[in-house]
Amino acid sequence: MAELIVIGYDDPQVAEQAYATVQDLQRDYVVHLNGLAVVSVDAEGRTHVDTSSRIIGVSAASGALWGAIFGLLFLLPGVGLLTGAALGGLVGKLSKSGVDDRFRQQVADLLTPGSAAVVIMASKITDDKFTVAMQPHGGTVLKTSLSDEDEKDLAEQLAGPQEPRPEEPRPQESHPQ
Repeated sequence: MAELIVIGYDDPQVAEQAYATVQDLQRDYVVHLNGLAVVSVDAEGRTHVDTSSRIIGVSAASGALWGAIFGLLFLLPGVGLLTGAALGGLVGKLSKSGVDDRFRQQVADLLTPGSAAVVIMASKITDDKFTVAMQPHGGTVLKTSLSDEDEKDLAEQLAGPQEPRPEEPRPQESHPQ
């Protein structure tokens, strides 16, 4: 099960400090990250994203899932890579999995001009240690979960239809005559 956590801050510098704390928690095995970013909104209302250059242990499927969820949360242009039915199907699956319109609206409400948020997708988290480490930063916490089945379904939706693999020829048994 993956946890999607968004922590909103009125001060972007505090968000950067919280972001660094989450990276430390990854190194200390308190959290296993599938994705981590700081999203800030400048005075003109433009959104800026800073992501970790490398998150240890993230598979391509987890990375694609993180990117899609992140894009749909913040309606980033990169989501344009998914078109028509694929995007509609993904939005539908996200709505059923906990990342619904209400959650997305709560995230949008956190991000007003001059604010920032740390966005975390974690496959494993030690809640008590994570909470204690993040408390000094304060912030408004939003959290939702994706079940293992939801993650699998979303990853399959992202991958699209797969071409069937041709069957490999089986070795012929030889029988002495």
